[in-house]
Amino acid sequence: MTYVVTENCIRCKYMDCVEVCPVDCFYAGENMLVINPDECIDCGVCEPECPAEAIFPDSDDRATAWAEANADYSKTWPNITRKGTPPADADEWKDKPGKGAMLSPNPHNA
Repeated sequence: MTYVVTENCIRCKYMDCVEVCPVDCFYAGENMLVINPDECIDCGVCEPECPAEAIFPDSDDRATAWAEANADYSKTWPNITRKGTPPADADEWKDKPGKGAMLSPNPHNA
């Protein structure tokens, strides 16, 4: 089992989860984070740290649609090991439904 970042992360990208991950399995896109399923050790410490409540175990139905995106993007986006600054409007986007179409395939620009 692994954890999966879902669409509620889009445009929020708080990154609190990155700070607690013991294996650095998060990867950063332009407007979302993903978890590499091959690196995740299923410890679960990231899930309660996410202010957007966007992280679920892959056994949860809410993760199903996003598991493949996490696996795919974690192969091309850069690894992130420290919390950065979330977008200025992150709080405005938190909990807004239907953000899936806003997912950018572009990697994070440092």
